[in-house]
Amino acid sequence: MYLQVNGLNKHFQTQNGNLVVLKDINMIIEQGEFICAVGASGSGKSTLLRQIAGLDTPSSGEVKIDGKVVRGPGPDRGMVFQHYTLYPWLTVQENTEFGLKLQGLSKQERREKASYYLTVVGLTKFAKSLPKQLSGGMKQRVAIARSLASEPKVLLMDEPFGALDIHTKESMHEFMLDLWQRTKITIFMITHDVEEAVFLSNRIYALGARPGTVRKEMIIKLPERTQNVKRHTVFHDYRDELMDLLRQHGQEALAAAA
Repeated sequence: MYLQVNGLNKHFQTQNGNLVVLKDINMIIEQGEFICAVGASGSGKSTLLRQIAGLDTPSSGEVKIDGKVVRGPGPDRGMVFQHYTLYPWLTVQENTEFGLKLQGLSKQERREKASYYLTVVGLTKFAKSLPKQLSGGMKQRVAIARSLASEPKVLLMDEPFGALDIHTKESMHEFMLDLWQRTKITIFMITHDVEEAVFLSNRIYALGARPGTVRKEMIIKLPERTQNVKRHTVFHDYRDELMDLLRQHGQEALAAAA
């Protein structure tokens, strides 16, 4: 077991009382897996990711990475957000080196590592460009290269392709699958896009809403990982099962709140 979420609960105090956002979340992610947590708004996806990233602390329960309890942010977890969080005044190379500089690596070490990961994401020719000169998909590749440069044990992704148009998104999906297969990195991604989750992951945790709970764990076995598989019956079956599940629990949550 590489990443574990054990009995995790998260609640906040509001003017209307105690708001339970996550309830009894249990997950196991093995090294080298590509896992998606999928759920609608209100399912606590982003809150869950913040607990794993160490940006917030659980009300109870724990998160472990490689057997060690997460107490805060650390270099063992790389983070990629929906909005690229690049520094507009820095070049692609400098953005990729940024985290390495904070870690105290020498200028030569930073340059070599950043250059290597820019090669991995196919952006070597754009090393001297500024973010404003890049497309949305290219900016997200820079953000991914910056996270990979710190060589984390787990790459955490917060709806990273939600802001992209459909064609760029499909291109980024293919890029991510190729990257995952080449680097063997462990990836945990949250998304509300059911088709995206089915296409990318080898396992899915479906989250219900209000409070966020794991409603189902689904193993995904596709005959291939190309865009053509989306026409395949098995892909439709996974997608429809997930959508029906999320729709059912969404209706239950609305009925409970009424």
